Amino acid sequence: MLLPLQITFRDLDPSPALETRIRELVQRLEKFSAQILRCHVIVEAGHGHGRQGHLFEVHFQVTAPGGRIIANREHRQRQSHEDVHVALRDAYRAVRRRLQDHERQRRREVKHHAPEPVGWVSELYPAEDFGRITTDDGRSVYFHRHSVVGTDFDGLTSGTAVRFVEEPGEQGPQASTVKLIARPGPIG
Repeated sequence: MLLPLQITFRDLDPSPALETRIRELVQRLEKFSAQILRCHVIVEAGHGHGRQGHLFEVHFQVTAPGGRIIANREHRQRQSHEDVHVALRDAYRAVRRRLQDHERQRRREVKHHAPEPVGWVSELYPAEDFGRITTDDGRSVYFHRHSVVGTDFDGLTSGTAVRFVEEPGEQGPQASTVKLIARPGPIG
């Protein structure tokens, strides 16, 4: 492990076994990012709570190119964190996830989903269980009763604003998911 590591114990005596475990976990972090510049791990013993013993808090502060990753695991209500090793494990998992996310963003591997298209219900055929949506660009998109999510098909009216997921169908474009945005109403 080549990166600078600082370990701080607050309200408890330093433990060589715990320090060794922290060093092992920080070394594992290097697998997820070879760009870590610095790491500071703080282990705190909280105050005893009635019948419970001390609940430990573990904080990881990792400095990497493009940002600082902080993971705090304060579990005042989690009895499992009476064991400092459990608190350390949970904090490590949190910082690992954040570091992985940070690296994906840094490498521009984060997927950006295109927004769902918007349109309005232009035709309804309740007896045949389908309708049509007119898109902002004037196209007509078929949708089936079962594609409507979050509201009832029978509650839709002409002019209802919707978001939808479009896919190719046998007879042209169709909406696989239709979500209500707003019902038509009086203006002003």
